[in-house]
Amino acid sequence: MGYEIYSDITNQAIKIVLMISAPMLIGALFMGILVSLFQAVTQINEQTLSFIPKIVVILGALVIFAPWISEVLTTFTKELIISIPSVINQ
Repeated sequence: MGYEIYSDITNQAIKIVLMISAPMLIGALFMGILVSLFQAVTQINEQTLSFIPKIVVILGALVIFAPWISEVLTTFTKELIISIPSVINQ
């Protein structure tokens, strides 16, 4: 009976985690594809070549999206703290 609120909180947390991680993961995906195409065209088979561009893209995306990420996390945390009395009363 009271478990619906827990599943709602869990579902919302999972959605937020996916939303927050999406910019970094999508950037790394596209950079990996570009590096793979570059390696295929030039026939350079260096395994470590893809790490540095991916790290740079991930850090860049993190810097660009940091305000949005902090705003989403702050909003979720505020809503979670405000909902504590309703969770306790159930």
